[in-house]
Amino acid sequence: MTKPPLILAHGGAGKSPMTKAQRACLAEALASGYELLRRGAPSIDAVETTIKILEGSGVFNAGVGSCLQLDGSKRMDASIMEGRDLRAGAVAGIELVRHPISAARLVMEETAHVLLVGPSATRFARHWKLDRQSPPTRAQQKAASVKAMKRAGLSGAQRRTLSVFAQMQTRSRREARDTVGAVALDRDGTAAAGASTGGIALMLPGRVGDTPLIGCGVYADNEAGAVSMTGLGEGIIRLAVAKEIADRLAGGASPVMAVRLVLAKLATRVQGRAGALVLAKDGRFAIAHNTARMTAGYWNGSGKPVVKDKFER
Repeated sequence: MTKPPLILAHGGAGKSPMTKAQRACLAEALASGYELLRRGAPSIDAVETTIKILEGSGVFNAGVGSCLQLDGSKRMDASIMEGRDLRAGAVAGIELVRHPISAARLVMEETAHVLLVGPSATRFARHWKLDRQSPPTRAQQKAASVKAMKRAGLSGAQRRTLSVFAQMQTRSRREARDTVGAVALDRDGTAAAGASTGGIALMLPGRVGDTPLIGCGVYADNEAGAVSMTGLGEGIIRLAVAKEIADRLAGGASPVMAVRLVLAKLATRVQGRAGALVLAKDGRFAIAHNTARMTAGYWNGSGKPVVKDKFER
């Protein structure tokens, strides 16, 4: 018995309103992902394609739009998972790749591993001849450094102190950026989830958030559904939020109830801020956040894709 396909996608949670460019890109990504589902493609294809469009747009903090870290480098994380056989793949700290989500899928399909990190992940992507992006220019690195210092509110003297990294990192924990992600359900009832990010503002080199950690940033299980997270990764990691939401779905909770309970726990236990796409195995879904805004949307093939930056809290 076939099921009606459905796709959800997000472009991050935080304080900033969605831009016109982000709205248009998210709608295009949802339409492209759903078209694959409509034609009978597996949910993993729809998730990857949707995220690739967001990564390649330059208007989200993922792929070519990723922010620079404090040393001027652009390091990215991504993960993908399908719910039939619980296969998963991820990369962390990957560089010079246009679509980290495709590298994550290759880890899932072409290796016996789940997560590759750093220069080894970059070499792996190069081996498979994935589309590349140019390294940041000196002008871009300088501009990013100045922007980061201003955002942190540091004076010239403070910038020269040995405590600058600690000061900036403390401020960075308050800011979420435009991580992207998607979840989908195909006609065969297989769920899939994915996410991709360039990290958070002012992050220290070597920092890894929730996005490439299976069970934290993403999870998919046909016995439960699919989840893709966005927000401040440190809190999401500490509660393994995606897996906890999925476990509640498997236990019979509705998507709305599951995500509300877990986001409330995130806020009370670790003062965490996040947004989530939650898709149950029967097609029910929820988009929820405890941040001021969450750029996200969904489409089931009826009318036009729904894209907003505020959902019921």
